[in-house]
Amino acid sequence: MQIEVLHIDECPNLEDTKSSLAELLAELKLGHIVVTLTLISSPAEAAKHRFAGSPTVLIDGLDAVPGTEQTTNLACRIYRDGQKIAGSPSKDSIRKAIQGSLRTRISE
Repeated sequence: MQIEVLHIDECPNLEDTKSSLAELLAELKLGHIVVTLTLISSPAEAAKHRFAGSPTVLIDGLDAVPGTEQTTNLACRIYRDGQKIAGSPSKDSIRKAIQGSLRTRISE
C-alpha cells in the first residue's frame, strides 16, 4: 500500500494529517507503511499529481476523500464531514479509504 500526502509549503493542516495517519496505521497494525510527503510548489506540479488542495491524502494513488475536483491552485483544501468543516480529513475518512484499499488487495 502506498500512502502519499500532497501539500503546499507551510500547510497549516499538514501536522494534523500526519498525526492522524500515524495513529491510524498503528491502530490498524500497518506501522510498516511509509507515508510519503510530496510538496506541491507550482501549478505544473499540481497538474501532474492528483492535487485537490492541501493536504490531499492519496491511498494507492486514489484520493482518500473523493468528491473534490483536482486543481492547479496552490491552496488549502476544505473537508466536509457531515455538518463539520475541517482543514484536514477525518480519521474515519482515512480509515475507510485504507480499509477499502486492503479489501481490494485481498480480492485481487
